[in-house]
Amino acid sequence: MNQYVALDNIRQELTLRTIPAITLWNRLEARPRTDNFDRALKAEVRDALWMLTKQWQMGEFRGDDAGSPVTSKIHMSTTKLSKYVAGNHDVQVFDDTVPLEAKAEQRPIPFTIDTQKVSLDIRLLMGRQWLKMIASTGNFKTAYVTKYAISIPDITDKNDVMVTAHREAWQQVAATAQRCMDGYELYIYLKSDAAHHAYDTIPMTPVQQDAIDILAGKFIIWYEKLYYQPLDPENNAWKPDFLEYQFGCSAPQGSGEKVLTADQYCDGHLDWYSVDIDPLSTTLGDTGVPVAPPKTYTRSFIPVPVTFDGMPDTRWWTFENGRTNFGNINPGTTDLGKLLLMEFGLVFANDWFLLPFTLDAGSIANIKGMSVTNVFGERYWIEAAGKGLDDDWNKWSMFTLNTKGNLGELTDPGLLVLPVTPKILESKPLEEIRFIRDETANMVWAIEHTVPLMTGASKRGSEAADELRKRYQQLLDKDISDGTVVSPVPVYKADIRYQVMNGVPENWIPFIPARMEGSNRSIRLQRAAMPRILNGDAAKPEKIRPRTTLLREGLDIDLCKPYFINEEEVPRAGTNVYQSYQRSRWYNGGVCTWLGIRKQTGRGEGHSGLAFDQTIPVKKAE
Repeated sequence: MNQYVALDNIRQELTLRTIPAITLWNRLEARPRTDNFDRALKAEVRDALWMLTKQWQMGEFRGDDAGSPVTSKIHMSTTKLSKYVAGNHDVQVFDDTVPLEAKAEQRPIPFTIDTQKVSLDIRLLMGRQWLKMIASTGNFKTAYVTKYAISIPDITDKNDVMVTAHREAWQQVAATAQRCMDGYELYIYLKSDAAHHAYDTIPMTPVQQDAIDILAGKFIIWYEKLYYQPLDPENNAWKPDFLEYQFGCSAPQGSGEKVLTADQYCDGHLDWYSVDIDPLSTTLGDTGVPVAPPKTYTRSFIPVPVTFDGMPDTRWWTFENGRTNFGNINPGTTDLGKLLLMEFGLVFANDWFLLPFTLDAGSIANIKGMSVTNVFGERYWIEAAGKGLDDDWNKWSMFTLNTKGNLGELTDPGLLVLPVTPKILESKPLEEIRFIRDETANMVWAIEHTVPLMTGASKRGSEAADELRKRYQQLLDKDISDGTVVSPVPVYKADIRYQVMNGVPENWIPFIPARMEGSNRSIRLQRAAMPRILNGDAAKPEKIRPRTTLLREGLDIDLCKPYFINEEEVPRAGTNVYQSYQRSRWYNGGVCTWLGIRKQTGRGEGHSGLAFDQTIPVKKAE
């Protein structure tokens, strides 16, 4: 029997090898008896009783519903959207050849702001396209460039100050003036009167005129396909006083229509939750086009269990796929969507079955009845889980439409599939307005953060406003030096002077409180104007006008109209509104490009620095 040996220094004993019983191993290898691994990979368990007890311990023998569905029969009806209306305009036939976002958001591209022609990039694009199309008919390039020429800006004219104030715009206009064709002017000439021809005032043979007429029609189709715009500029869904889109659509239902309205669409993500059912409207109007009645279907299905990545296996002792880890989700306290997803994936994974039914885009489906037969031959009648009153707080449902009002309406079980695009490419903002509240001045300011230039590009509003003011001052100083304008030089005898008010940057447009008609308490915000005060200007100051189409509502018409915004549209946090180009591909393979508006929450209040009745120190000449 080996006796216990105590070693004082084991390192020394190992080095000298004084005790042969201590052995060193660098590597241990097994010596298999056979090269067949089938039995080893089976992971056999000899104790079946242990497996049964573990199943009993984990509750696998406790079943609440042992019958799985094997067959199901559904009776349902479907209807399609047939009418569309933008705001309070005339009703139209619902057009599903373009995404609904393009139909609702479409805005006319601005080609004129005040009296200044803008969107030079599109004008040149249209001109190049027309000259390219007529190249095979003859040498008419010089004639069209001369007739539809881009005018040269006058550096001494105040009407061209929007161009000459900005170096990049001035350079591009001067480079293309009298050298390139303005294709948009030709388009407007052709669209203004059916009797107009592209060859008017341009001499050519009758054969060439016939060819030009054919190309003119193709030119109009090309441009209207390139940019999706409303045929009537006023017939769009944008509501300036709400800073939101408002539109409606309807589908046949029984002897009437199911009317769906969107009153607060502004974020650019259009789906079923953007519209509500209007129970008080029975129809949108008559389009004169017959609509297809609802269709009914009775289908039999074999229910299939729902499977997804990361789904827990329904039985124990099975390796699961670890690509999706629900345990790695860290939802916030208010993130209800993630919590519902986790509960569905981890608790009710094997309780859901799939019965596929294909719906067309723009359809509304209603399940009239559904029967399910399980493996024991028992048949059950399944009703909607979210049935009951629409405003009942004690019910839960998903993908159901909300019904406007609180008149005790029943929940609508219909499933709406809108013809919307899943992905939209968005350009940089062409215009951007930031509405902020200025409690010190007791008004709201609309700051033109991004303004469009004549070239079609955009520029920061503060820089553009500073350049424009300096340009006006340069023209005034030149008139004073030439003797055209007489400027009285004030003489101050005191050390201080009285100033009625100071100024703000020209890209700050004021909105002042105004009472609503017929009300003594409700107010709304009305667009106002600040005076443009120049040094040495003895004339009455001009009003500063907005440079963006979003704020020029009612200015570019013969009779200028005031522009009002509802007060609740500008909360304390402010509101950001911007206009940009949107581009998407539709399911027919075509590309749709349109000009749309987005609205977002602002970043808080601000202060313009506007002050009245000030005493200003007089700077004395040294």
